[in-house]
Amino acid sequence: MPLLPILLPDAELLFDPEFLPLAEAQELLEELTNSLAWQQEAIKLFGRSVLQPRLTAWYGDPGASYQYSGLRLEPLPWTPALLRLRQRVEEATGTFFNSVLLNLYRTGQDSMGWHADDEPELGPAPVIASVTLGATRNFRLKPRDPHRLPHAPFSLPLTAGSLLLMRGATQQHWLHALPKTARPVGPRLNLTFRQITR
Repeated sequence: MPLLPILLPDAELLFDPEFLPLAEAQELLEELTNSLAWQQEAIKLFGRSVLQPRLTAWYGDPGASYQYSGLRLEPLPWTPALLRLRQRVEEATGTFFNSVLLNLYRTGQDSMGWHADDEPELGPAPVIASVTLGATRNFRLKPRDPHRLPHAPFSLPLTAGSLLLMRGATQQHWLHALPKTARPVGPRLNLTFRQITR
């Protein structure tokens, strides 16, 4: 299925809800959850150190270092499963990626706060391909400047096996988040493939 556009002003979003078959997505969730080097890193938030409310892992080509929230991540070598998935994502998006940030949300209480992926090493117009495995969670977007871009927050349920591509000026004009949920949900694993440019 081709990537279909999601129409938001000053953004370029493309979505395929059925990028991976459900059975394959479930197998991949179990393999990656059990085989990768997961960490729960401390980040700086409002001047104090707090543990991220999720587990993370960073894999990529040698030298694909990444910094955010006071962390500096050095890539672990690609695993065969990650390499296979990267190739499929590259074929679907027509984009080369040299790294992947993985976030494992263990329960509905694990989350990601409002932010933009606009670190300098991602370049002026980052291209980020997001693959979801496991439980469906609501991905939220809101304008960075609601006065310049008056638009209500947008919610997109990201289902198992889906692929979301963010590119163009999306990170300049929009923030995104994965909020907590009180309803019972299983684990969700999100892979965001990126291009480190320096």
